[in-house]
Amino acid sequence: MLIFPAIDLYEKKAVRLYRGDYNQMTVYSNDPLSVAKDFEKAGATWIHTVDLEGAKDGTTPNLDVVRAIAQNTSLSVEIGGGIRSMETVEAYLENGVSRVILGTAAVENLPFLKEALNRYGDRIAVGVDLKDQKIAVRGWRETADLDTFAFLKSLEDMGLATVICTDIAKDGAMEGASHALYETLSSRYRFQLVASGGVSSLDDVRRLKALGLYGAIIGKAYYTGAISLKDAIKEAL
Repeated sequence: MLIFPAIDLYEKKAVRLYRGDYNQMTVYSNDPLSVAKDFEKAGATWIHTVDLEGAKDGTTPNLDVVRAIAQNTSLSVEIGGGIRSMETVEAYLENGVSRVILGTAAVENLPFLKEALNRYGDRIAVGVDLKDQKIAVRGWRETADLDTFAFLKSLEDMGLATVICTDIAKDGAMEGASHALYETLSSRYRFQLVASGGVSSLDDVRRLKALGLYGAIIGKAYYTGAISLKDAIKEAL
């Protein structure tokens, strides 16, 4: 299983939210590139990044930060947050990003998702963010009127390679991951599943690995020192 250390970007800083609440934001570093280099030193091969400003308004205000990480580390970079046009997809991929994560756009614009998959294949992932089992969109401020499992089945039928699933209630809460949720999803679908939200101990890492998941994202637990990234990567091997 891969470990994806995370940087959430806001005003070119590395931050974390508590349960998706922009009003409960903690700034952890004014230098995201330095944080990414620390991830690299710990043995990470991927980095998960989210543009929190982009998630709200569909822009790319932190593109230069993402580019710097891609160009100045050996990390494979995935990015999500407000990617709602092919121009934005291309801008990230042309600036060294390895995988682009569609969220709101995948839910609200299936033709766009299909076109992106046709053009870029496994360089496209979908972020499915769950709030009380409903799919959250637009920076987690709204929920879509969709059946979650039917939507996931439609992604599988399209041939999507990777889904990043976040349980918003667990995100930044340091209460452990939603193991039952990921067990259900991993047993139902064939795509590569990445767990996000609440991964806060090495036991979480072991249990998610035992489910056969493709990856797990570690955010706040790294920044608070609750998890050693090096140890988490070792446990996930």
